[in-house]
Amino acid sequence: MSKQYDKVIRGQLVLETEVVQGEIGILNGKIAEIHTGSPQLLGTKVEEYGEQYIFPGMIDVHVHCYSNTEEGFIPTSKAAAVGGVTTFMDMPYDVPNPISNLAIFKEKVAKLEREAVVDIGLWATISKRNGIDQIQPLAEAGAMAFKMSTFETDEHRFPRIPDPEIIKAMEALKATGLRAAFHSENDDIIYDMIEEYKSENKVYPAAHMETRPPVSETSAVLKLLEFAYWTGAKLHIVHVSHPRTFELINIYKGYGVEVTSETCYPYLLLNVNDLEKHGPKAKNNPPLRKLEEQQGLWQHLHAGNIEMISSDHAPWPKETKDKGNENIFLATSGMPGVEVMVPLMFNSTVAKGKLTPVEFAQMMSTKPAEVFQIPNKGKLKQGFDADFTIIDPKQTFYINEEQFQSTAKLSPFHGQQGKGKIVQTIVRGNTVYDGHQVVAEPGYGTFIPGSAHKEVSEVVL
Repeated sequence: MSKQYDKVIRGQLVLETEVVQGEIGILNGKIAEIHTGSPQLLGTKVEEYGEQYIFPGMIDVHVHCYSNTEEGFIPTSKAAAVGGVTTFMDMPYDVPNPISNLAIFKEKVAKLEREAVVDIGLWATISKRNGIDQIQPLAEAGAMAFKMSTFETDEHRFPRIPDPEIIKAMEALKATGLRAAFHSENDDIIYDMIEEYKSENKVYPAAHMETRPPVSETSAVLKLLEFAYWTGAKLHIVHVSHPRTFELINIYKGYGVEVTSETCYPYLLLNVNDLEKHGPKAKNNPPLRKLEEQQGLWQHLHAGNIEMISSDHAPWPKETKDKGNENIFLATSGMPGVEVMVPLMFNSTVAKGKLTPVEFAQMMSTKPAEVFQIPNKGKLKQGFDADFTIIDPKQTFYINEEQFQSTAKLSPFHGQQGKGKIVQTIVRGNTVYDGHQVVAEPGYGTFIPGSAHKEVSEVVL
């Protein structure tokens, strides 16, 4: 007699190397069996998706839930569910205090378990000085990776880490096996140029890009690559905005440096002309680049040099953006994105024949899981979590900022449409978004500890 599964889903399965018509048997929130060909699996519940793609659940490694205190886990994780993101990693630059010590980390885990709709891993960070001793406890408490910056937004919440501390942090992180990730911009160059522009009243939207020239990114990245070369640490460069950065990363991969990177969907889909058009809505750090530089990023994507794409979801309220309408430097940097990234990127790649569904899955799910050692995520594979993003390639989606789950009701993509609607988001076998509304309750999502995690009794204090 055939085994009865909790649920069976059928459709176009996006496996590691091919797309096949098939079905998946789900038991206790896990993928228990994958069968290709004519249906034969039995389930208490059977869901038919026909020609729609069943992707492994999409993963966003770069989300800011608490840079705006009005946001938090509930709106962001609901936005993730609507956007087909089954797992995300939340950044540590929370207001009012960054996640740089064990007590704050534990508080955030408890809040996550009460409020999350999808599964979430947590980044940690270190304070500007004397924070190295927190790395091991935070790693053992379940931090998935550590984020630092070479650019100072705020001395307490988002500091520039001095070079000696970066090297010490890399050495400490090497022992944990976790990645040292960086916001890589040279703030000496940037702040000097901003002051010069302000003094000349050059405060138009494109001034944001002009005061953050490519060298402000590449010089910071080059320094970090050298530090990783000498320490042997695992390095990750977040939100790469310029093709030259990928050229440098490839050089250092040739030297044996274990370095990975991500770009964000706005850098692929927008350029400085959109910054001029939309103003503060399209302001992010690093900035949108020139058209030819945007095109250079696509060349690296097709060459396989971009491991993953993230959203850098930054849910700023309209009032902090509007401050920059007459002076771009006064606006906050960043835009909400976890809700729109997957459909926008699907429309720009798979729907236009620029990537295969397998390549899309690799970039948006498999590689993020592998790089950050997220257990049992990122593949349609027996024994893995039953996380699925189901996309109808024929249905049209529409971007309406007013309907965002996020508290930030603004986007330079407002009004756009494309092919590739999210019709179902499933986390550990259960639907969290049914194509129309979020159906999971806060608290369904769970905390995903990092690879250095130890039980509480084993944590070194």
